This record gives sequence, structure tokens and C-alpha cells, in this order.
Amino acid sequence: MTYILDTNAISDLMRAAPRIENWMAGLDHGDRVVTCTIVRGEILFGIARLPKGKRRTELEETGRQFLTVVRCEPVPEQAADFYAAVKLVRQQRGLTLDENDLWVAATALALGATLVSRDSAFRGVDGLPLVAIE
Repeated sequence: MTYILDTNAISDLMRAAPRIENWMAGLDHGDRVVTCTIVRGEILFGIARLPKGKRRTELEETGRQFLTVVRCEPVPEQAADFYAAVKLVRQQRGLTLDENDLWVAATALALGATLVSRDSAFRGVDGLPLVAIE
């Protein structure tokens, strides 16, 4: 099975949060854990906007290490089809979802991957397999 890590899941890994570490410890040998270009951008932006100092330097190093180890999948062309469909359904239902989250969900759907996140907004995305890390 392929799992795609959302931004908060990578942040949790960077902080060695027990909830994500316990989940990862339970993965099967053949499981793949990846992220995507949108999440990579969010992680890098989050670090870059911090004031210069020890904390930012430490997070830059930790982030670099994780983003080197966790494969970053590109956004496949088919993700645009999922993006349009998910956004339309959510608008029709009066629901919102951050644009980046829409693209992350669409990428997971296009890759046939299960999204790993603590963001409860993903629960409302039809057909999106989700591991809710709580």
C-alpha cells in the first residue's frame, strides 16, 4: 500500500511525535510512504518564514533530512481531474477546503494512495482513503 504524508504528518515526524511514530512502526514491509510536491513546498515555506536563529537552523536540517528520505511524488496530470471534481462537490455541499489541501487530496487520489493526516477536513473528501493520526 502507498501512503502519502500530509504536511502535519511530516511535521509530527520531525518532532518525533509518538502518534505518527507508532503508526509508522505498524507498517508492513512492502508499504510505501511518500509525500508530494505540495507538501514539500508547505514544509519548506513553514521553515523559511521563521526568524533566523537556532530553531530555524535546526528545523532546516531536520526538514532536509526528512525530505531526502521520504520520496516526493510529483503531481500527476490526472490530479487535475480529481481536483476539479472534489472542489465542485465540496462547493455544492457548502464546504471549503484550503487550495493546497485540495491539491494534496487530488494527488493522493490520482496516485491511488492513502492520505495520512491529522486534518479532519479530509474526512469529507469522497473516495479518499485516509489514516487519521490523532
